[in-house]
Amino acid sequence: MTSIRRARGSWLAASFAVLAVLGGVVVSGSERCVHGCQVLAAPKDLAEAQPVAAVPTSTPAELTVVPAPAADKVNPASPVMVTATAGTITDVTMTSDSGKVIPGVLTPDHTTWKPTIQLGYGRAYTLSVSARGPNGMPSRQESTFHTVSPSNQTQVYFETTDGGLLQDGATYGIGEVVVAHFDEAIDNKANAERHLAVTTNPPVAGSWYWVNDQTAHWRPAKYYAPGTTVTVAGNVYGTPLGDGLYGQEDEHVSFKIGDAHVSIADDNTHMVSVYDNGKLVRTMPTSMGMGGIQTIAGTTFSFFTPPGVYTVLSKANPVIMDSSTFGLPTNSRLGYKESISYATKISTDGIYLHQLNSTVWAQGNTDTSHGCLNLNGDNAAWFFDFSVPGDVVEVRNTGGQPLQISQNGDWTVPWDQWLKGSKLT
Repeated sequence: MTSIRRARGSWLAASFAVLAVLGGVVVSGSERCVHGCQVLAAPKDLAEAQPVAAVPTSTPAELTVVPAPAADKVNPASPVMVTATAGTITDVTMTSDSGKVIPGVLTPDHTTWKPTIQLGYGRAYTLSVSARGPNGMPSRQESTFHTVSPSNQTQVYFETTDGGLLQDGATYGIGEVVVAHFDEAIDNKANAERHLAVTTNPPVAGSWYWVNDQTAHWRPAKYYAPGTTVTVAGNVYGTPLGDGLYGQEDEHVSFKIGDAHVSIADDNTHMVSVYDNGKLVRTMPTSMGMGGIQTIAGTTFSFFTPPGVYTVLSKANPVIMDSSTFGLPTNSRLGYKESISYATKISTDGIYLHQLNSTVWAQGNTDTSHGCLNLNGDNAAWFFDFSVPGDVVEVRNTGGQPLQISQNGDWTVPWDQWLKGSKLT
């Protein structure tokens, strides 16, 4: 009986050990199972078996697309970008609603794509993006957005105060004024001004001054230093300018400031003193405006040379001077139409320094002109060759009303008043 009981006990212990292993419970010989029975040690090969690793889960790339899918009335100048925040971009195709493929550039790490050309107004653009997730899982997504359709567009032109275009790469005088002229009236002038920029080297303080709804002038607080470079930018494309009006196209121009040419015309002495970089280089007798106000053929005219700070606008040799262009009939008592040599223009309403041999007798002592500064032939030719647009001409001690901005009198306005003409101050 004893041998039978021992055999039965050994069989039961072995059975529990097997059940424990099969049930996933591996315990040492000194531990007990939940029923209080002693369990034999697990076989060495089972105890040392490693757990099976979990199979990794593949995930797609995480992409951010700007503008957002289905975005409407998007500014075509705003950023367009595809960014992979997880994984990489393998390809991006951007097409317009006309089927045109928009070129773009992908960064070397394949995480960012951008178009390389300007988008258009009133178009639909589709972005097709292929990417791979962190574990290589391929994915593809597509989105479309629409750009705004302006009710009207306006172009900006950079001009002189006489209306001619500023020439890229040209040299101008130390008093050159930049004119930003829009071909439409601007309702939101503040936003327009934010997108107009003048950069100089060396830096100078300057400001815009709105003279009307279409035109803003920019000048420094003081004359430029010779050698200054000036870059003007109108980043107006995509810019809302009020009442459905948007900028049509960006514009820019760069120019250089030449030597400091300043001429002082003093009516007390009837002389024009010309300075080159601070050095007096020539003194020229002149005859300026005869003065007085007269009404002729129903129009009132002032025959003073307005006092103020002018700049050289343009030159012509010869120029046809016709009094009828400002309302004075050529057949009237003071009317005229004649060809004038070596004419250097300094006001928008037709004041010149020019040759006039018939008034040589008066030059240096008597005012006889309609407002121009008459010179003899030698002096007129010399000044014509010496001057460049933007050179400064200060007229002092004459009668009549001061020179107005509309006449090319930007520098006559005190700086504190000039600042008030900005829409951002």
